[in-house]
Amino acid sequence: MNLVLMGLPGAGKGTQAEKIVQKYGIPHISTGDMFRAAIKDETELGLKAKSFMDKGELVPDEVTIGIVRERLSKDDCGKGFLLDGFPRTVAQADALENILSDLNKKIDYVINIDVDQSILMERLTGRRICKDCGATYHLVFNPPAKDGVCDRCGGELYQRADDNEATVQNRLDVNIKQTKPLLDFYETKGYLRNIDGQQDINKVFSDLDALLGGLQ
Repeated sequence: MNLVLMGLPGAGKGTQAEKIVQKYGIPHISTGDMFRAAIKDETELGLKAKSFMDKGELVPDEVTIGIVRERLSKDDCGKGFLLDGFPRTVAQADALENILSDLNKKIDYVINIDVDQSILMERLTGRRICKDCGATYHLVFNPPAKDGVCDRCGGELYQRADDNEATVQNRLDVNIKQTKPLLDFYETKGYLRNIDGQQDINKVFSDLDALLGGLQ
């Protein structure tokens, strides 16, 4: 099964990716992992990517696409893959179709874990971290026994600057603007499947499992 996984920050994409990989035994291919592996192996494209990253610049599409091509050509992708973080644009989606066509593969599903913005805000702004021991809490899902105090060491809990409401809203806005054309593109192609990510984690996976079971 050849899958692309999509979802806004806080949708639970990482958790579901782990569960899919565990159940179906296909590699989870994230953009970051691909870059790190190509850089570590000192491939020609990996070194090119590193030269841009070292300068704090975005890696150009042709380098990213080349690294994706290299990765999808590896033996462990023979039975399928779960792509996460690529494509990010319609141009990259077109490039992915060409790569897969050359490899005699095609996308089975583009899975979008769909969660309402207000719930994402609650999930992303609710995190609190202990200043002393680094323990992580969530005001809704994993609250401390005493408000503002770490259960483990009694240290003070704080909210990271990038977890505040304005920053999170901006992050969501940027992501929505970026992913909307991509979701439209895949919907037109007939690949898109929306999964309700507002349910319990296990129920989300149960829905995914029901969808993916038909591919085996």
